[in-house]
Amino acid sequence: MRRYGPGKRLNIFIGEYDRYHRHGLAQAILERAREEGLAGATMVRGIEGFGASGRLKTTRLLSSSDGLPIVIDIIDEAHRIETFLPIVEKMVTNGIVTVEDVDMHVYRGRQAHPLDDDPTVHGGSEPRGRKLS
Repeated sequence: MRRYGPGKRLNIFIGEYDRYHRHGLAQAILERAREEGLAGATMVRGIEGFGASGRLKTTRLLSSSDGLPIVIDIIDEAHRIETFLPIVEKMVTNGIVTVEDVDMHVYRGRQAHPLDDDPTVHGGSEPRGRKLS
């Protein structure tokens, strides 16, 4: 395995109903990460968790006013994460943001295909990767 090199992992822990400029915060962070050219990001919706308030957020209860936990995981070169971090800090008003060193061993990305944004190819009514307005 070829070693790619050192990097940083940015983890953002927020709630599914957190907002940013009338949009979902998680989606806004992902869109901004894409606009900034970061290598990639993954958003995971948790099934249960609690934060500083101590209130349990779970799928087992009928409803939760804060929504379920969301974790956004971004791994890239250190300088790219450090450049993106102040943007995230301004967007997240309730949650926790962590940064840790990682050792990337493999990084393989696929090139974007010109048809990726063509809705007729994917059967959707909207282009993929549309911007939040």
